[in-house]
Amino acid sequence: MQNHLGKLGGQLGVLLCLLGFLVIFFGWNGAASSNFVPAQFPYLLSGGIAGLAVVVVGAAMILVQNHRADLARMEEALERVALAVERQGGGAAVGAALGATGGLDGYVVAGAASYHRTDCTLPEARTEAHLVPLTDIPGSGLEPCRVCRPLQFGRISAPV
Repeated sequence: MQNHLGKLGGQLGVLLCLLGFLVIFFGWNGAASSNFVPAQFPYLLSGGIAGLAVVVVGAAMILVQNHRADLARMEEALERVALAVERQGGGAAVGAALGATGGLDGYVVAGAASYHRTDCTLPEARTEAHLVPLTDIPGSGLEPCRVCRPLQFGRISAPV
């Protein structure tokens, strides 16, 4: 029951907007029927303020319903993307397309005491992440990471 009422928000909002404009019209019509200005104020105030309030509530309901519909479409698209990624083997396909170093051949991520491959997930590699060309490593005194085993001066260490 709750789900069906949520889908009626847009239609109910349009109905409230029309009702609000109708109340504003009746307030204006009542004010126009009198030539005495102080007698017009009750019609204008009651019809105008009440009608405007109903129009604002109706417009808000339309906006909320549109936001809900957009959110549902976005969640559906996200689910389709997640299914597509799962079918293609997760992030492995993306990593293979970019290469083992994420498309940054010849660069490493230098930390305080060691250097890492660009795809290393150690915290040190992320907090002090600055890319350094591999040619700058020999004189820097940095040790290669023992987990990701980056390129070490002319030889490649295979990952564990």
